[in-house]
Amino acid sequence: MTRRITSFSNETIKRIRSLEQKKFRRIENRFMAEGMRIVAEAAEAGRIAETLVFAEDLAEHALLRRLIAQCETAGGEAIEVPREILHKITGKDNPQALVGVFPIPEARLEDLDRNSSDVWTVCQSLKDPGNLGTILRTNDAVGAGGLILLDQSCDPWSVEAVRASMGALFTQPIVQTTGTAFFEWLRSGPAMLVGTSLRTDHDYQDVRYEAPTFILMGNEQHGLPEGYEAACDVLVKIPMRGKADSLNVAVSCAVMLYEVLNQRRR
Repeated sequence: MTRRITSFSNETIKRIRSLEQKKFRRIENRFMAEGMRIVAEAAEAGRIAETLVFAEDLAEHALLRRLIAQCETAGGEAIEVPREILHKITGKDNPQALVGVFPIPEARLEDLDRNSSDVWTVCQSLKDPGNLGTILRTNDAVGAGGLILLDQSCDPWSVEAVRASMGALFTQPIVQTTGTAFFEWLRSGPAMLVGTSLRTDHDYQDVRYEAPTFILMGNEQHGLPEGYEAACDVLVKIPMRGKADSLNVAVSCAVMLYEVLNQRRR
């Protein structure tokens, strides 16, 4: 049965609101996703929200009713609230009319099947959640195997990253690990590790990418550390014809992923 809550001080509302902060996401092992589209795409990917919080004026929306039925069938709870409480939960002046709470999936390097896809994305010390979400969307578009985040990368379960992914984080496995652990795992099986760097003369289109290819992207400001570059099988560079000396990391990642995809198509 749908529960109605009208108090800002309700413990369930306070707990969901706390998921905006990384430390509470870790404590609860939960994250929230805003918007009916993202929650619906999660359901299509087999990820059903544990809790749905929806605006009272949306109660009869057909898609919402289906999502509520799926949530309750799976043992979850649907909560009807005034829009003011959704504003409190999301911290936004114009909040989405639906928020879903999901468990954070546990994914480890050992769980990945490297041969399940021709291409994977690996990001080292990625800091911007918008870039992270965009990379996930591109990964999904090209059918990449997943996203591996190295070292002190930003939290993929933050509200900003989830929003930027437009639901792609529900279709892509995400592993958070260290560079040391990644290189050890990578060399335990077949892999071609390709790093993007300005310190090379290899044009990205002149290299033949062998499956499975792991595209290694560096930090937005500093690029890859020299030790990480040395661990790559090949370094490649995307030509820059204008005055800018580098591309946005999410754009560079998209260029690389589609080059690998196009080589497979040819």
